[in-house]
Amino acid sequence: MNKRKLVLSTGNKHKVEEIKNILKDLPIEVVTKHDVGLGDLEVVEDGNTLEENSIKKAKTLAEKLDYMVLADDSGLFVDILNGEPGVYSSRYAGEEGNDKKNNQKLLETLKDVPLENRTAKFEAVIALVTEDKELIVVKGQCKGTIGFKEEGNNDFGYDPLFTPNGYNKTFAELGEDIKNKISHRAKALDEMKKVIKEIIGVRLV
Repeated sequence: MNKRKLVLSTGNKHKVEEIKNILKDLPIEVVTKHDVGLGDLEVVEDGNTLEENSIKKAKTLAEKLDYMVLADDSGLFVDILNGEPGVYSSRYAGEEGNDKKNNQKLLETLKDVPLENRTAKFEAVIALVTEDKELIVVKGQCKGTIGFKEEGNNDFGYDPLFTPNGYNKTFAELGEDIKNKISHRAKALDEMKKVIKEIIGVRLV
C-alpha cells in the first residue's frame, strides 16, 4: 500500500529538512513541489499577513494536485520596530532570501538599542489543504531577543541573531535537535501533526 503524499510548497532546503524531520514519524511520504513536477510554480507573496501568504501558497499548489499540500510563512517581529521586519522578513534588505543582508540591516537598525529593548518573536503560520480541498491553518511562536552580532554556524535566516527565551545561545548555535523542539515552526508543525494524524486515521498516542 502506497503512503499518502504530503507536498510541501517551499523550495527552501532548510525548511524542507526541518519539516521532514519533525514529521518523520508519520506514515506519510513528505515530498516537495519539485518532486511532483511543479518546481517552477512560483506564488507572489503579496499578502499583508503570514496567514494570507501561507493560504495563498497552499491553495495555488493544491489546485494542481490531488495530494495533501502544506505551505508555511514565517517572520521575525521585533517589538521596538513595531513588528518589523514581519511579513517582509525574507526580503527585509530588498533582495529575496539574502540572509546575510537581512541580518546586516537588522543589526544596523538596532545598533543603538540596548539588550532589554531588543525583544522579538518568531511566528509561523502553516496552511494545509487536504485531498478534499479542506483548509486548515495552525500557528506557532517563539519569543526571544536579538543579539548584537551573528553567532553560530547554522546560518539559516535570522537564526544567528535570535536567542530564544530560556537559553543563552542563538538558534544557529543550539543546533537542529533543540531548535526542532522549541522553534515557532516546530510548535506549529506539532499542532499540524495532530491534524494530519486525524486526517489519515492514525491513533493519537
